[in-house]
Amino acid sequence: MLFITKKRFRCFRKQTHIDTCKQRLNELESLGFEFGEFGFADNHVHFQVNIPKRYSVEETEIILKSETAKRMFRDHPGFRKRYPKGAFWSGYEHYQSIGLKNFEESTKYLRDQQKHHHVTIIDDRQQTLDIFPPTGDAAWPKEVRACWGMEGGKDHKDGVLISQIFFLCWKAGLFFCYISD
Repeated sequence: MLFITKKRFRCFRKQTHIDTCKQRLNELESLGFEFGEFGFADNHVHFQVNIPKRYSVEETEIILKSETAKRMFRDHPGFRKRYPKGAFWSGYEHYQSIGLKNFEESTKYLRDQQKHHHVTIIDDRQQTLDIFPPTGDAAWPKEVRACWGMEGGKDHKDGVLISQIFFLCWKAGLFFCYISD
């Protein structure tokens, strides 16, 4: 199947938008749909889907478009500015049946969408940083725990509550101590 965004806006240039759409489509497998390969270009998506017998192609298109549009608007509120009437997908539809002979060609075509359309996807997913220690006792380096007498689960040192001590993490593992009065 092929879905094109309304007015051909380039909505699939960011990886988070692609991930949101793909995630919602994969969640719809609970209704009996079986998804194969996905191919995202900047303003459309191609994908392989095996439709259960209880749904017609028209019903499938309505279900898939409406559910993905709801998820896109929920997870990316800025789309409401671009699509104030709530129509994310265009009315254009294209689908065709492929046999086993053309299945490999179809899969290759879907995998090469970005190359075929000369599109570069921006990876804007949030990255986790390893410089922040975990929470709990493991969050305090051994030297700091020993320095402040925090060994054995104590929460104070010479009348100063640990909650009054602020540790600032600077770069990878460099800590500065400050005691508030």
